[in-house]
Amino acid sequence: MGKKVANNTITAPRGFLAAGLHCGIKELGKPDLGLIVCPSGVIAAAVFTTNKIFAAPVTISRQHLKSRTVYGVAVNSGNANACTGPKGLSDAVKMCQVTASQLKVDPHRILVASTGIIGHALPIDKITSGIKVAAAKLSSSTSSGLAFAKAIMTTDTKPKQAVRRLRISGSKITIAAAVKGAGMIAPNMATTLCFITTDIAISKALLQKALKNAIGNSLNKLTVDGHQSTNDTAIILASGLAKNTIVTRQDARYKKFAAVLADLCDDLACQMAADAEGATRMFKVVVNSAATKAEARKCARSIAEYDLVKCAIHGSDPNWGRIISAAGSCGVKLNPRKLTCKIGNITVFRNGRPVKFNPKAVGRIIAAKQHTITVNLGAGKASDFCYGCDLSRQYVTINADYHT
Repeated sequence: MGKKVANNTITAPRGFLAAGLHCGIKELGKPDLGLIVCPSGVIAAAVFTTNKIFAAPVTISRQHLKSRTVYGVAVNSGNANACTGPKGLSDAVKMCQVTASQLKVDPHRILVASTGIIGHALPIDKITSGIKVAAAKLSSSTSSGLAFAKAIMTTDTKPKQAVRRLRISGSKITIAAAVKGAGMIAPNMATTLCFITTDIAISKALLQKALKNAIGNSLNKLTVDGHQSTNDTAIILASGLAKNTIVTRQDARYKKFAAVLADLCDDLACQMAADAEGATRMFKVVVNSAATKAEARKCARSIAEYDLVKCAIHGSDPNWGRIISAAGSCGVKLNPRKLTCKIGNITVFRNGRPVKFNPKAVGRIIAAKQHTITVNLGAGKASDFCYGCDLSRQYVTINADYHT
């Protein structure tokens, strides 16, 4: 008898069911509707887009998060339900109502998320019919978890998932996630829908704190094209079914959970960068010796978003001048006489002057699937980082052809 394959989808933690299917929003039968459900109820926390123009599902989920207990999330892809006025709000509410009716719970205890084209009304009749079919397919199986991960995709080329397992208070804890996002990505949050499930018993306040910190050091450190979305949503659901002694203080147990959650989210961010629209490689920009952490963050993001840097990386070109130019033009404090840059482990610019290096060796570093650029500003002791990806011809093709 073969070895049992571990479930590494969002249904891995105790208590969670999922489904994903095609309801008719997208063409060619592509999956476009998903459900995550915990029949026993969960506590929920979330972070959302900071764009001042935000979608109807963001408005409704913010309201419904006030509920002490939540029972599920309804998600559609292919249509953002953003900039759709009062009808958009009523459609988001309708998604919650129909999901709630299938679970026999209060609609205010259902969360909702959407992603896709902005400014189009939802085909709400197709979605509500799809929710009813999806509710009948709910399962804790690996295949159902994967079906959900596929249903939330837009221009993603593959589903993105992660799972972590740990012990707290002698109990086995599982954290699992599915995320989508490939373009229109910039801090804060990117065009991201992120759903995390866990069976830890933890207070709502600490769950929110752990999520905010984890997203802040992962998905909020990713930029593909410098553009925020209207729909960015990251939701974490905790069933408490691991039966650990509930975590209510920022003690060692909380710190362990928070660290593992942060590692899982970092994994998701790297998967997103690697699958960004048209991307052939990803990179990490680390800025050290900045005057403040905010300036380190600003500089790292500026380098990662600098189109000429992104194009050079696409061409495996060790053009350190573009990196230095980006650092110098972003408005942070730096000491030109101490400014230093490394690509991988090779120094290409030191203390304000070029140094001799092997261009072919640096080109090979850049040509790898991922590499790190390190810049020292010589202005202080603060550090931060940002993830980015190359800018290819395919990115232009995808966004030129994407119907709006």
